[in-house]
Amino acid sequence: MMSPKQISDDRGSPHFRHTPFQIIHLIGNFFRIWSVYSMYRYLNQTGAPVVLFLFCCLVPSSIIFLILQKPWKGRALSNQQIVPSLINGVITALYFILWGKGLKSCGPLRAILSEYSGAVLGVLSGVLYGRRGHVWKKVGGLIAMLVALFFLSQGWATSTLSPFSSKDSTEIKEEEVLTEQALGLMGMMIPVFAGILSALRRVIARRVSLKNQQKKRLHAITITSATCFLFPVAMWDLIIGSSSGKTSELPFSAWAFLSTIVFGIILIFYVDNIAEERLHMVFSSPKHLMVAGACIIVMEIAYEMDFSLPGFIVCCLVLGFGIFEATSLERSKKDSSLKSEDPSNGILGNDFDTSPILPI
Repeated sequence: MMSPKQISDDRGSPHFRHTPFQIIHLIGNFFRIWSVYSMYRYLNQTGAPVVLFLFCCLVPSSIIFLILQKPWKGRALSNQQIVPSLINGVITALYFILWGKGLKSCGPLRAILSEYSGAVLGVLSGVLYGRRGHVWKKVGGLIAMLVALFFLSQGWATSTLSPFSSKDSTEIKEEEVLTEQALGLMGMMIPVFAGILSALRRVIARRVSLKNQQKKRLHAITITSATCFLFPVAMWDLIIGSSSGKTSELPFSAWAFLSTIVFGIILIFYVDNIAEERLHMVFSSPKHLMVAGACIIVMEIAYEMDFSLPGFIVCCLVLGFGIFEATSLERSKKDSSLKSEDPSNGILGNDFDTSPILPI
């Protein structure tokens, strides 16, 4: 029988304290991935313009961020913080454009996993600033990530083209095969570039402000800036679609819009903040990939997608190994800096202002 002292010691352990945050992180990522699948189905069924849909979701999201964070109140933000945040808005707008196009062309599974390609910034960090031994580990990680993306582009995660599929060739639909064969490694480049831009915008946001409260205020400015830069692209997409006779209407779907706004843009930002502060888990990490992979499996089964579980697991294992090797140097720096971290100041260690380039 455990004594009261032992119980209190267990409750005070880091694992016990982190459990509620781990649950929040899991639920937040589940709802975010759910919103991605809802958006994909909506775009496929309605044929609505991707950029116009994302713009209509960013407008209320930026308003909500401004109301919640009030960047004009409190301690005045310096130009060294505002200007990079505005520039980060351009990168964020370009990220949304590429990611939306990649989602529609590659599907939700490939689009989500391609976001983790931002770990290549860890390879760049090792090449420019790391020791020679770490460089080879990072290059090996880069090769593993490229192999995983190649497997995904060849349809290993789909039941129609997976080498682990037990389906007979007569059971495969001809249209599905033609669609999958048309997507090669070059077809994965759009979501891959979107993932790199996503990592870059997170690095810039991390560099501009280390304090969590300032980071939230600056994020409101970034999303507003991205909305403004996305406006002419959305209008151009609307005009071109109308003149070419293509579908330029945007049918209303409450769940598609609300899930993207609430879960895909707003909630996931605060969930990722909690993961960074409390769990010390950045986006491009094997742990984050494991959580996302579990959510993807549930969504693929629930939406009855063309899905192969063994092929998907192989792709995730190879991709996770690549991320692990590509971020090895940053992970060791973070572990050493966390020992001297003060949890009350809201700063995630000293690695953010001393390491060159970090994946996130």
